[in-house]
Amino acid sequence: MQDFIPFEIVEGDYDIGMVLIADHAMNRLPAAYGSLGLPESAFRRHIAFDIGIEGLTRRLAARLGVPAVLGGFSRLLIDPNRGEDDPTLIMKISDGAIVPGNHPMAQDEWDFRLDAFHRPYHWAVERTIVRASASGRAPLVLSLHSFTPFWKDFARPWHAAVLWDSDGRAVTPLLDLLRQPGDIIVGDNEPYDGALKGDTMYRHCMIPGIPHALLEVRQDLIADKAGIAAWAERLAPIFQTLNTQPTLHEYRIFPSRTGPYPG
Repeated sequence: MQDFIPFEIVEGDYDIGMVLIADHAMNRLPAAYGSLGLPESAFRRHIAFDIGIEGLTRRLAARLGVPAVLGGFSRLLIDPNRGEDDPTLIMKISDGAIVPGNHPMAQDEWDFRLDAFHRPYHWAVERTIVRASASGRAPLVLSLHSFTPFWKDFARPWHAAVLWDSDGRAVTPLLDLLRQPGDIIVGDNEPYDGALKGDTMYRHCMIPGIPHALLEVRQDLIADKAGIAAWAERLAPIFQTLNTQPTLHEYRIFPSRTGPYPG
């Protein structure tokens, strides 16, 4: 599997002080894993990746001229947006779909997936953030995800949502700017809570005190090139405005709602 790279870094101007992250950008698997015993159709579903996010992240990175880190593997293999000790790190069942290639699993295989995929991805995120902070200022980190229009029988009304823990420095102005045009419904910690111990924002932003926000866009709105272009056009000036605020380039540690930080 030496030819399988578990991340992609989209190069940009690190001096701008902004980093984009897309944990679930891709639905790829190394050839040795086949399809994990799932039908090919499973890899076009949200259980495999965040639909539309790769295209949106690439377009925003190009428009803004900033670096981005893209997850290069399907979250069905191992979820990069989970802590190493999270029981949902490698899913046996995902939204009703049994994943035969994930159960049963020997500890050696669990450890291998951490070493070969999860950890290299997070090292890439860490290196990118460090490079963007070379001037001594904290970079603004924006994580991009997408969510399904429905959950079971519930139609999710939000067009976008911002997830966060307790550091609201970037969240409050982001919510205000998203809502300002008045043409979309924006959720605040919807459709799920953003405080998750060990996830990407916890690990790379909460612990070191870096300003950040996680933005979710509803998948049906960015499922094609036209939708991606429209949302990049909406988000780019908002991200640029956020990046001009001095308070979003300061290190400040906030306590996590999940409990004390490790060590």
